[in-house]
Amino acid sequence: AALLAGRKEKKEVTQAEFVEAVERQIAGLEKKSRRLNEKDKKIVAYHESGHAVIAEVTPEAKKVKKVSIVPRGLAALGYTLNLPEEDKYLMQKEELIAEVDTLLGGRAAEEVFIGKISTGAGNDLERATDILKSMVMIYGMTEVAGLMVLEKQSNKFVGGGFAQSKDYSEKLQEEVDSFIKNTLEQRYKHVKNTLKKYSPVIEKMVEELYEKEVIEGERVRELIKEFENPIKENDEDGNNS
Repeated sequence: AALLAGRKEKKEVTQAEFVEAVERQIAGLEKKSRRLNEKDKKIVAYHESGHAVIAEVTPEAKKVKKVSIVPRGLAALGYTLNLPEEDKYLMQKEELIAEVDTLLGGRAAEEVFIGKISTGAGNDLERATDILKSMVMIYGMTEVAGLMVLEKQSNKFVGGGFAQSKDYSEKLQEEVDSFIKNTLEQRYKHVKNTLKKYSPVIEKMVEELYEKEVIEGERVRELIKEFENPIKENDEDGNNS
């Protein structure tokens, strides 16, 4: 952030530099020279809009700071930056499920609004799976294993990763797999239904992303508020007359 401020010949580091620093750390440098074709641009716009809307309408989710379809780094064709409203060091079960919902929002938007799915959700699905797996195997947040910790990580560094111990039955492993699969399906269904409800917001977001390529979180909240609280001029005129 300090380097960015210095390049702009600023005497102070502002919020804008901090946000850009976070974005660079998360998604890499902007690659404005890498232009998306119309098909990919459409997919990315719907994908990121899905993430953003689910994050904003899910009470326990991290709120949206920015939505972009400007490619960054080596792989990111677009991204949604979500930041907590305050510093948090612990997460509750409801917050983890909200994170899963937000991650599924991109893939769900592709299916609902485009009718086809792409490879763009690969990392999202991996992260969502890992969250549910941790809830079962590490945090004791489900009835599958109760308070048992099924996966421990040792401090011994082996082959580029931490050695893991497995001391539970194959039957329990099947139950864990079943829980993760079924929960993902349940949350995905919920997310798709939510996106269908907010389809006018998604379409408006996609339209603005096509035009501006970047939307601030405040604009996302504004679009949702306009949808949830429409101004019914005819009713008002009728009441005033």
